[in-house]
Amino acid sequence: MNVLSIMMFTPLVAAVVMVLFLRGEDAAAKRNVRTLALVASSATFLISLFVYAGFDPSSSEFQFVEERSWLLGLNYKLGVDGISVLFVMLTTVLMPITVLACWNVEHRVKEFMAAFLVLETFMIGVFCSLDLVLFYLFFESGLIPMFLIIGVWGGKERIYATFKFFLYTLLGSILMLMAMIGLWIDSGTTDIVALLGHSVSIGPIEIFGYSVPGGLQTIMWLAFFASFAVKLPMWPVHTWLPDAHVQAPTGGSVILAAILLKMGGYGFLRFSLPMFPVASDILAPFVMTLSVVGIIYTSLVAMMQEDMKKLIAYSSVAHMGFVTLGIFAANRQGIDGAIFQMLSHGFISGALFLCVGVIYDRMHTREIDSYGGLVVRMPVYALVFMLFTLANVGLPGTSGFVGEFLTLVGVFQYSSWVAFFAATGMILSAGYALWLFRRVVFGDLVKAALSSISDMDRREKLVFVPLVAMTLLLGVYPSVVTDITGPSVQQLVDHVGEALQESQRSVQ
Repeated sequence: MNVLSIMMFTPLVAAVVMVLFLRGEDAAAKRNVRTLALVASSATFLISLFVYAGFDPSSSEFQFVEERSWLLGLNYKLGVDGISVLFVMLTTVLMPITVLACWNVEHRVKEFMAAFLVLETFMIGVFCSLDLVLFYLFFESGLIPMFLIIGVWGGKERIYATFKFFLYTLLGSILMLMAMIGLWIDSGTTDIVALLGHSVSIGPIEIFGYSVPGGLQTIMWLAFFASFAVKLPMWPVHTWLPDAHVQAPTGGSVILAAILLKMGGYGFLRFSLPMFPVASDILAPFVMTLSVVGIIYTSLVAMMQEDMKKLIAYSSVAHMGFVTLGIFAANRQGIDGAIFQMLSHGFISGALFLCVGVIYDRMHTREIDSYGGLVVRMPVYALVFMLFTLANVGLPGTSGFVGEFLTLVGVFQYSSWVAFFAATGMILSAGYALWLFRRVVFGDLVKAALSSISDMDRREKLVFVPLVAMTLLLGVYPSVVTDITGPSVQQLVDHVGEALQESQRSVQ
């Protein structure tokens, strides 16, 4: 049974049915579109539960593997391991929540919901692909629906934001495509499983008279890095993200922060570290430096923001800095922490953007100065916002604490100084997050426009229930994640260690 293909293409089929057969712009037609989107995304989630239930957490091998010949002799190969299965689950959990959160969208509802369903297919495809060509197609195709979501349903500066987002991501991906072609020429295969055991040459290579340490591995690593660093995003190629978040509709911001950014971290885990271990070791200080600077710099920039979405966007960049630190520490705790941080951030950042969306739908402004004293009129909202604010700063008992703590433990084994400077980001995050919460929620309700604002309705409360549950569950029971990722992460760490030992022996 090709369960991964069924799961992956269910949203796409629903989108095609929606576009071809659901017509009309009246209230009933829009309700049918919304219902189909919710049913399709929920069905995809139920299929992913079947994958999760059937997954063997004691194995580090790829499971539910599907393989067949494809167009022009290319391979269609899917599979999940302990790392990718959790990102698939993150995608399928958040999509029906996003559809429900966007229930009140009125402009071109059919196209809006179809874009999200198509995007879900592409995102699942990225995490399930076991072929270079297939991965690249899904990785790049995801740009199209997100481009439309921001460009059609975004804010006043949406065209600028969409083209900036598209060009930044595309430029990095062109370099990755060149590296993939080089990897195929060097290995003779596009099978990712086979490539994980392929040793790319680390022999001497000169460019403009300069000998490149790590040889071909370093050149290919840099090409992949260009794409994944932009997608994550890392400082200093992060500037597209705040603009995209500010202009995107609420649902677009949720998916962008919660899932699309994670493709960069997933790419580092699937390609950079296992396929180019020597280059990863050589360039780890470079990544650590960029990550630490990014954590501190973007945290300071977040403190200066007056737009709630932009503040949370800069916060996302800072938190993604912990992800790259953990990955390139290349030890068990660091990689476990990086994966946990990505999953945790998916729920927390998605919830924070939804919190902004709740009050934006009522007041049509994201300016922090426009609010204050919301606890008086919106006590339930204030409670939910408080939970995710504290989770964002790493309060023990929430998933945010586990991810950052594990990451810092792993980074400390790499360098105590790097861990020290990275830890300052946690202090700064408490500063800007609590400052935002105090100005929006606490204080006197003095602004006349807020005097009639209403608390969250039943639909909005329902949207937050699974996000609250997952944030608390992962905070008190982190082995839900680490038990599944453990064998795959240990295999990755062992593989990197063996490759480094082999390179040292060859040098001697």
